Amino acid sequence: MDKLREECGVFGVFGHPYASQVTYFGLMSLQHRGQESAGIVVSDKNDFTYHKGMGLVSEVFGNESLAKLTGENAIGHVRYSGTSEAKIADAQPLVFKYREGPLALAHNGSLVNASQIRRYLEKQGSIFQTTSDTEVIAHLIARSAYDDIVDAIKEALSMVKGAYALLIMTLDKVIGVLDPNAIRPLALGKLGDGYVFSSETCAFDVIGAEYIREIEPGELVIIDENGVRSERFSHNGRYSICSFEYIYFARPDSNIHGANVHQIRRRLGVQLAKEFPVEADVVTGVPDSSMSAAIGYAETTGIPYELGLIKNRYVGRTFIQPTEELRTRGVQIKLNAIRKVVEGKRVVMIDDSMVRGTTSSRIVRILRQAGATEVHVRISSPPIRHSCFYGIDTSSPGELIVTRKTMDEICEYIGADSLHFLSEEGLIEAIDAEINENIGENGLCLACFNGKYPTDIFPDN
Repeated sequence: MDKLREECGVFGVFGHPYASQVTYFGLMSLQHRGQESAGIVVSDKNDFTYHKGMGLVSEVFGNESLAKLTGENAIGHVRYSGTSEAKIADAQPLVFKYREGPLALAHNGSLVNASQIRRYLEKQGSIFQTTSDTEVIAHLIARSAYDDIVDAIKEALSMVKGAYALLIMTLDKVIGVLDPNAIRPLALGKLGDGYVFSSETCAFDVIGAEYIREIEPGELVIIDENGVRSERFSHNGRYSICSFEYIYFARPDSNIHGANVHQIRRRLGVQLAKEFPVEADVVTGVPDSSMSAAIGYAETTGIPYELGLIKNRYVGRTFIQPTEELRTRGVQIKLNAIRKVVEGKRVVMIDDSMVRGTTSSRIVRILRQAGATEVHVRISSPPIRHSCFYGIDTSSPGELIVTRKTMDEICEYIGADSLHFLSEEGLIEAIDAEINENIGENGLCLACFNGKYPTDIFPDN
């Protein structure tokens, strides 16, 4: 499908007798954030055991592999690399032999100066085993003159720039870290006498954990036998939360910085309806992430909401065929229209984003083949004009359809009767109404829309 791809999800447990099993369920809850590989590392306070592999969480882990992961502390990871060469060596968490004992790292995000640091370290004699930014952080920690792991982490993070929600585990600690702009989400919860970290709060609901709070920009949260303590490695942070966490990436049952994702998406649909109403008979959303926005659009316009498109949940994401006809069939295997809902109707099709426009054109065609007389496409986010450097797999600017075609040309290309995108102002208004009490006005990263990046962007990126 022609969508942006989140690269990672992280989950951690401290002080639970079934840490690996809890982490397994946590990762299952975060599966939408990465389907390429999965891994779990467990500490029994004497050593690490770990298991990771390519594929979905349910494919990588079974009862036998989980039973071998014994200990009360664990961190886990799901990954989507954004590259065509998926390698088991890059599957996380990464495990290293550190002079103070074994060290494991799991990272969600991307460092914008990773290639520069890597080249510098290689010239100093470092040998890298993976292509992951996470390994850069590990090398910097290992090179620190500090013996205390927290001080070593602080020193390492002073040299990196970009987005990182990071879990670090030693034999007796689990540490959660968030970059100075809080671009990626990371939350802290309580489970029995222990604690948990997660990229999204939906995992807390699944395992029965109590949400405590979000990790703040530039904060380290250290959990060990003495309890929980917080330290700062940066005091210059400013919230720049990735707006696509609310638009598309996060599960609708998650809360990010106090705001429910479903409710925000519904507000995006409301705002879209205010900006671009149209006369139509039915509103439908592209499953699954656009359903909430479609509900908001329908309620605001008074046009009935209907389940006009059905998603097949048992088709792999890598379904590729060599001809246009077969690619269209591939999309139709994933999405199909309910003919009795759209036949003879003027349809408003709500989607959350458009990257290259190829999937939008195929879905419009599917609706027309099912008998829709008109198809009006409304996108609940602004046009994507710029690449993301913070852990999202985006196309190069030249591949983005809005950089190559006018709006009229895009509308013609996808075969729609009309096409409109939510304005940037509308996006900010819809999200700020829910989150600004917690983070301040417009604490969003909108770089993929307007090119205003919250950090420096280095030449290699």
